[in-house]
Amino acid sequence: MRLALMIEGQEGVTWQDWCALADACEEHGVDTLFRSDHYISQGDEARNVAHDAWTTIAALAARTSKLRFGTLVSPATFREPGLLANAAATADHVSGGRIELGLGAGWNEREHRAYGFPFPETRTRVEMLAEQVEIVHRLWTEERVDFRGRHYTLDDAPGQPKPVQQPRPPLLVGGSGGRGTVEPALRFADEYNTPFVSPEEAAAIREKTRPLRFSVMTGFLVGLTHEEMRERAHELYSRRSREQSFDDWLVSYSERCVVGSADEVVERLRAYEAAGCDRVMLQHLLHTDLEPVRLIGRELAPALA
Repeated sequence: MRLALMIEGQEGVTWQDWCALADACEEHGVDTLFRSDHYISQGDEARNVAHDAWTTIAALAARTSKLRFGTLVSPATFREPGLLANAAATADHVSGGRIELGLGAGWNEREHRAYGFPFPETRTRVEMLAEQVEIVHRLWTEERVDFRGRHYTLDDAPGQPKPVQQPRPPLLVGGSGGRGTVEPALRFADEYNTPFVSPEEAAAIREKTRPLRFSVMTGFLVGLTHEEMRERAHELYSRRSREQSFDDWLVSYSERCVVGSADEVVERLRAYEAAGCDRVMLQHLLHTDLEPVRLIGRELAPALA
């Protein structure tokens, strides 16, 4: 099972932070850096720093040589499919073929209202996602594309630029196992990703998505020792006011996340592997702390190889 680092880019991640994270990934052998695609903080808008996802990825790709990049996930509501296909293909050229595109229906109504993005009902957003996955796939693999859908129309669109990766960059669809996301994934994508589920919940969704690759994105707190993990947990806990006590919060957080010493985390990850996960994207919210990045590359990934 493979591991990737996942960063919530809207939570105060500066350009300098992004550079440090990418450098740490390359130094310690982390395979892929995924980032969220949001424009507003979900925790504290006063400290909101939310650089555009695809601009950030292209810039980081230009200053790295091995690290792969992707979005988890780009909402269908943010970009027209032709624009998204071009942006990701451009980043694939910049990187020399190190891009993955994750797509989703979008969910955060607050940021849509704040910046004027359309936010139709869930059923409509899921329909938009299904059409986008098909359009991006076809623009990357066909010379010209005609498309007449409920939400998008393409009229003899040149499929340019073609990505560097052949036959195309990997496509991921994010969802919770519902028919509206699973069906387009089975037709056009390579991987299905679901967030914040226990190993038992992951196993049930995995059965719906065969033969695609299957991955989970989930919270992550680690230390070389259990005590070191608890220090990081205290820091994360203190970032916002909470009704639960620290210990109750940590127990609740651990139910659907990967938490513990390095040895405990490996054991937890093996449970996801047994549930059918091909990859786990580890959400690192304490993004200025680079030690967990080292642990992913030097301790956790080798133990799972």
